[in-house]
Amino acid sequence: MTTAAVIGCGDVSTVHLEAIEAVGSELVAVCDTDPEVLAAAVERCGVPGFADHRALLAQVRPDVAHICTPHHQHVPVALDLLDAGVHVLVEKPLAHTLAAAERLVAAAERNPARIGVCFQNRYNATAQAARELLDSGELGAVLGATATVLWTRTPDYYLAKPWRGRWATAGGGLLINQAIHTLDLVQWLVGDVVDVRGRAATRLHGDVIEVEDTAELLLTHDGGARSVVFGSLANVVHAPVTIDITAERGSLSLRGDLTTTHADGRVETVRERRAPSNGRAYWGASHEALIRDFHARLGEDEPFWISPREAMKSLRVLTDVYAQSGLGVDRMTTVG
Repeated sequence: MTTAAVIGCGDVSTVHLEAIEAVGSELVAVCDTDPEVLAAAVERCGVPGFADHRALLAQVRPDVAHICTPHHQHVPVALDLLDAGVHVLVEKPLAHTLAAAERLVAAAERNPARIGVCFQNRYNATAQAARELLDSGELGAVLGATATVLWTRTPDYYLAKPWRGRWATAGGGLLINQAIHTLDLVQWLVGDVVDVRGRAATRLHGDVIEVEDTAELLLTHDGGARSVVFGSLANVVHAPVTIDITAERGSLSLRGDLTTTHADGRVETVRERRAPSNGRAYWGASHEALIRDFHARLGEDEPFWISPREAMKSLRVLTDVYAQSGLGVDRMTTVG
C-alpha cells in the first residue's frame, strides 16, 4: 500500500485527504506551521502531526507527499522531499516565480523520485472528451478559443490569509491563483502558446491587496490559432467558467458540461461529473482522478504527464502578462 503525507492543511488539503482515502493509500502524517490548523488536522485524521516538513521526513518516510502550502513554499518543500527520495504531488501553481519553478524543473529531471502538478481539470470528463475529439481531426483545424473566469472575492478572503494578496508569497492574484486552471486548459486543448499580449490590473481590491484581480489576454498558439481570455474577481457572483473553441467544422463549448456543435447541425453533450467532496465546488470533481492516477504510476520510469515542465507553460503565460503590465517587478528576479 502506498503511504502518503499531506504538507499544508489549509482549504485545498480537504480534497487531497479525501482522495488519499478514496484511492486506498494510507495517510501516515500531516504537517502545517499553524498550530491550530495542525491540531485540527491531527484530530480529524488520527495520524502524527508535524510543524516542519523536515521533522516529518526525519520520523516518517512516506512514499508520496502532497504539497498544499502557500505558493512561495512549494519549491523549497518539494526540493527537500525529492532529495529525500519521496515522490511529490504539488498543488498549482508550480511555483510563485519563474526562477523558482526553473529550479524545481531542473531538480525533477535529475531526480528519480516522481513529481506531478495538480491541474486536475485535465481529468474532467468534459476536458478529456474535448481533447479526444480535437485530436481525432473530426472538427478540422482549431481556429481559436474564448475563455472567461468571472468570480467574486471579498476583502475578507484576503484578510483571512494575507499571503494570498502579496507578490512575495502568492506570486500574483487572479491569474496565478484562480484563472491558471483555465489558462492551462486553453493551452492544453488549443496548443502551446507562442505569443502573449495582455494586461492585468487591480480594479476592486487595491486597498487590500498588491496583486491583480482582473486581466485580459490575447494568446497566439503554435499553428496560428488565436485565443482571448478574460478574468476578474470583481464579479458580483461566481459565474460558470467558460471555454468556447471554434474549429473548421464545428465548435465546442465547455460550460460545466461539454456541448459540441458540428457543421452539419448535430449537437452532442458530455455531462461533467459532480464534485462529491467537501471542498469548494469550483475545484471540480477530478482531484481524486488525478491523485489515483499519480499514485498508480509511482513505479513507472516515465515522468508523470503533468510534470513541472508541463506546468511551466501556464506560468510563463501569466508571467508575461505581469511583465507587460509592469506588475510585480521584484518578483521577476526573485529566486526561491
